[in-house]
Amino acid sequence: MEFLDNPDKDGFYGTFGGAFVPECLKAEFENITAAFLNCKKDVKFHAELSDLYTHYVGRPSPVYFAKNLSRKYGADLYLKREDLNHTGAHKINHCLGEALLAKRMGKKKLIAETGAGQHGVALATAAAFVGLECDIYMGAVDVAKEKPNVDRMKLLGAKVISVTSGTQTLKDAVDAAFEVYSKTYPDVLYAIGSVVGPHPFPMMVEYFQSIVGKEARAQFTELTGSLPECVIACVGGGSNALGIFNGFLHDPSVALFGVEPLGKGTSLGSHAASITYGKEGILHGFKNLVLQDEHGNVANAYSIASGLDYPGVGPKHCYLKTIGRVHYDTVSDAEALDAFFELSRTEGIIPALESAHAVAYAVRLAKEKKFRKILVNLSGRGDKDVEYVLGLKRTVAVSK
Repeated sequence: MEFLDNPDKDGFYGTFGGAFVPECLKAEFENITAAFLNCKKDVKFHAELSDLYTHYVGRPSPVYFAKNLSRKYGADLYLKREDLNHTGAHKINHCLGEALLAKRMGKKKLIAETGAGQHGVALATAAAFVGLECDIYMGAVDVAKEKPNVDRMKLLGAKVISVTSGTQTLKDAVDAAFEVYSKTYPDVLYAIGSVVGPHPFPMMVEYFQSIVGKEARAQFTELTGSLPECVIACVGGGSNALGIFNGFLHDPSVALFGVEPLGKGTSLGSHAASITYGKEGILHGFKNLVLQDEHGNVANAYSIASGLDYPGVGPKHCYLKTIGRVHYDTVSDAEALDAFFELSRTEGIIPALESAHAVAYAVRLAKEKKFRKILVNLSGRGDKDVEYVLGLKRTVAVSK
């Protein structure tokens, strides 16, 4: 199948993407694009990033055969263990790249949004390492849900700004961060936390995350002697999914599944399944599939996983959906919670609630006996979610 690996010069993957930004930011975004493309060609930049991946992050992260889960469901289930990275998720991969880029551009501060807090922690870590200031915007709801990550960000020296407008979740954190960035950009780089936003950010984040797929393809082949029959990843903005998909996009024998959060159900405001239920629209400076009400207003998004409750999705995911290369489906809060506990108690691995969506879908496919060799991107660990999840279980027990 022929398809676009990279966006066109204006940042479009087909009809999705672009940079719909104020006139004052256009020159800055062109500067960022030029700086990034120079870094891609710079041997010293790659050597520094590769050294950090190896000696600071702990890459390559292993591919693990989940034998207990496999025995239970009758399929070979493998996990790409991004949860073992320094800071506990895949986010550190692009945060180090963005921080090195900012340093080369002479920026003094990194600014970003975060949902579950993993991007915030990773960026605060990268900022501390390269010696830059760091401001993290986080919805007040997520600040309460993800207190361990908030504490970690502060410990690392970042300033955490609690956003109390709107739904007080990820979309509102992005709104607040962009508003400040538009006034401070000469000294600041907005280090976007996923494959979303105006060009060149989706392209940049995908590039830094592609290490996941490159490793996984080689590791799986070495372990099993073949490619996986399918690869599964959760999709909010979509960075971990594009990261692992990159290793297999040109292998037609490998089915690719992106798993969106169905939340509490299909009604608007009860989920964050932007690809499944969204319509074409512009959100945060790029064209994508956006959850919208009957009047075309951006709808509220919801997921038990704070890192997935975004009402839009990366433009390349929209494109891959349109051409049929990736199949997108949904998993509910209840299914994700079940997978959270099952992986913890079957394999001794506590997944992030985001990653639990992918695990739940892998179990679903294993039960259906459609695939024998299944690879799941375990994008993060669940330390941050333990207190919240156990609180939910206690609440349910009391209400019953």
